[in-house]
Amino acid sequence: MFSKHIETIFPALLRKVKEIKYQPERISTPDEDFLDLNWVKNQSKRLVILCHGLEGNSNRSYILGMGSAFYNSGYDVLAWNYRGCGDTMNLKPRFYHSGETDDLLTVVEYASRLKYESISLVGFSLGGNMVLKLLGEHSASASFITRAVAISVPLDLDSSCTVISKNENWAYSFRFLRSLKQKVRNKSRQMDLPNLDKLEQIQTIREFDNWITGPLHGFQDAADYYKQCSSIHFLPNIRTPTLIINARNDPFLSEKCYPTDINAAYIKYLYPEHGGHVGFALFNKNRLYWSEIMALKFISGGSHS
Repeated sequence: MFSKHIETIFPALLRKVKEIKYQPERISTPDEDFLDLNWVKNQSKRLVILCHGLEGNSNRSYILGMGSAFYNSGYDVLAWNYRGCGDTMNLKPRFYHSGETDDLLTVVEYASRLKYESISLVGFSLGGNMVLKLLGEHSASASFITRAVAISVPLDLDSSCTVISKNENWAYSFRFLRSLKQKVRNKSRQMDLPNLDKLEQIQTIREFDNWITGPLHGFQDAADYYKQCSSIHFLPNIRTPTLIINARNDPFLSEKCYPTDINAAYIKYLYPEHGGHVGFALFNKNRLYWSEIMALKFISGGSHS
């Protein structure tokens, strides 16, 4: 039996997805920054928007895999990069974070003007938290979103940060922290950022969020950021049919990330025993992963079980 770490690492490092030829597009944001969009189009009336995880981008295997699954099923696909996650550093001091829904709303509203008959969202990890928070806090303006799927979601950010910071998960937290700190160093050459004098002393993701993420994005500290942005608080307000998929052996998630009855009229919960974090590998002829099969079924209106 694969371990939770193998189930997490194998798909991330070793999965080979047939290259998607994106059509890139750059759009402006209301605060005069930009977002990079990557399209694959079937000239379809149905669109799926993909939201990547922490320090990810449109070229990660889980985005390419999900994008291929929907494209091959006749959908148009839009994978977008958060601020600072593309090839070009964004213009403003702010980056992105788990509760950054303004940019996602900008992307959704832009897509809504393109005459699609349905627009669905699929978010992974941090991107899943972002999707759920958007649906809960902007239920009226998100009314044109048809369906949503959130995969490997840290619904409770505080307790999940504690889990990923455990010694057994040091490889994940070290990798994320190294990438985040380098991004801050790169941006600091262009503009002043808060608490740069603390950067080299930061040893954990919680410390990074306490000194950098929180203050940079208008929160008092990490605790305030986690409290305001944990999507579990927004689930009761969701009015879009939504599927949440969290593996029981996900090394990033706390026990609080497995609710079963919050807003069950609109939200379906799938908690398989295995899958790791954004893993869910299946070795089948069509090369689809289990999470991709479930997302396709749910968004196309089929069964989620």
